[in-house]
Amino acid sequence: MNKKIILDSIKKLREISKQRKFPQTLDVSVNLTKLNFKKNPDQKIDLFHKLPHNTGKKPKICALVGKELETKAKIFDKVILNEEFGNLVKDKKALKKLAREYDYFVAQANLMADIGAKFGRVLAPIGKMPNPKAGCIVPPTANLEPLLERLESTSRLQTRDQASIKAIAGSETMSDDTLADNINSIFNTVLHELPQEKANIKSLIIKFTMSKPIEVTDKGPIFKAEAKEE
Repeated sequence: MNKKIILDSIKKLREISKQRKFPQTLDVSVNLTKLNFKKNPDQKIDLFHKLPHNTGKKPKICALVGKELETKAKIFDKVILNEEFGNLVKDKKALKKLAREYDYFVAQANLMADIGAKFGRVLAPIGKMPNPKAGCIVPPTANLEPLLERLESTSRLQTRDQASIKAIAGSETMSDDTLADNINSIFNTVLHELPQEKANIKSLIIKFTMSKPIEVTDKGPIFKAEAKEE
């Protein structure tokens, strides 16, 4: 999509949005059409996309590792050693809380069988099992700093049962140019994953956390007068 069109849409979004007491995120929705996930499950999208810029929202990361990576893994928000797995899984409430609290789980590769057995029933249904597509399964000798840097600018683009992909492009505190780069990157990545590309895209919507939405179109931003916040 033309970057100028996206910049014009961000400008309009700022015009109709009230100032809040907290920095709002800029949310993107790519709405899809002419797809049938039930008949063609291979049409579903699930990928981890590295954005040109970070989103201003630091992901919470939990490492499931052995002694080999204990020290290196301290750059993440939480470290759980394999010797602690058994006691943790006995507490179902704590395990469910852990799954909700963290965005990514990083796993030491040689422990994956044990991690799958102990954590899979909670993490798998919500799509939070350590994922090789995101680089979250690492060898015992891994340097974890590049992974942390990558995850801080990674967006998961995923269709579930609905024909829509939702992602965070950044924060309202970021420049319009930076936000436009991230929006464009999300849109183009989804576009090239679709079987009929543009014919499968119904609309591109952007909004701040508490603002009304704006549709980004080739003819410019579209919003209704009643969409303005009271």
